[in-house]
Amino acid sequence: MTRQTRPISWIKGAHKEFEKFPADAQSICLTALTIAAENGKADIAKPLKGIGSGIFEIALPFRGNAFRVVYAAQIGDEIWVLHAFQKKSTQGIKTPQHEIELIESRLKKLKEVLR
Repeated sequence: MTRQTRPISWIKGAHKEFEKFPADAQSICLTALTIAAENGKADIAKPLKGIGSGIFEIALPFRGNAFRVVYAAQIGDEIWVLHAFQKKSTQGIKTPQHEIELIESRLKKLKEVLR
């Protein structure tokens, strides 16, 4: 039996930010995205609360930094990467409000384009 792997699509801005991550951090995040594309969930991925169902955040602590990749698992047939950023917050685990707003706006635009 072959595994169904869904395509992974990127919002341009998210990919640009992702390319700034260290190579090893990119590799770990890509593995987590591949698991999502195969309808699984990586240990470092968790639902992102407050934005709607099917939105997940890959939270990667890496060499003293925190990297985040946010993806939508329930839009069309693809996994959509909405945002990637290095978290510099001093507010514990909470995702900064401006990042949440960016994710929401990209999600809204994406849904309009795919309608």
